[in-house]
Amino acid sequence: MPHHYDRWIFTLVLSTSLSITACLNRGSQPDSPGQEKPAAAQKPEDQPVNPDAKALAGFLARVNQYVELHRKLEDALPHLSKESTPQQIDTHQRALGEHIQKARQAAKAGDIFTPDSQVAIKRLLARVLGGSDGNALKASIMDENPGVEHLRVNDRYPDTVPLSTIPPQVLEGLPKLPEEMEFRFIGNTLILMDVHAHIIADFIPNAFPR
Repeated sequence: MPHHYDRWIFTLVLSTSLSITACLNRGSQPDSPGQEKPAAAQKPEDQPVNPDAKALAGFLARVNQYVELHRKLEDALPHLSKESTPQQIDTHQRALGEHIQKARQAAKAGDIFTPDSQVAIKRLLARVLGGSDGNALKASIMDENPGVEHLRVNDRYPDTVPLSTIPPQVLEGLPKLPEEMEFRFIGNTLILMDVHAHIIADFIPNAFPR
């Protein structure tokens, strides 16, 4: 009896050991040829980047840099009140414009509207102005908008040229600007204008889609 019992215990232990070894081996074996491994999660930096979105983000970053300079210079001037006269507002506007012009003496076309952002913005305009009501929108923009030759960055917006109307559909299709800045058209040139200083911060020639 004791010998049979010992042999039974030995057989049970050996069987259990073999089962554990087999399980461990199965866990360490490579996948079978037909078995697919789960796809690894993509890291954020591996995700594809939309070139237009990247260009517009860079554009807005440069606009914000300009606005930071604008605010610094404007804060150094006497503040206007709600009771300020049109003459006081004009004097303040021209003084701010002169300060900005001095601070940006080396400014040139394309500093804010870089080539990649020009392409992206022209594509946005083409999307809006290329629709069924595109001709009507263009006509609205060009109404009493004669255009000006030889525009230059950092110049004052021409006093003799009325501010063009920009339809809401067009503005909605363009990047949202800080309150100090506006998009305007002079002819078919898209202007980035400093509202408080009436300065042309930058521009895109021939912005309308062909």
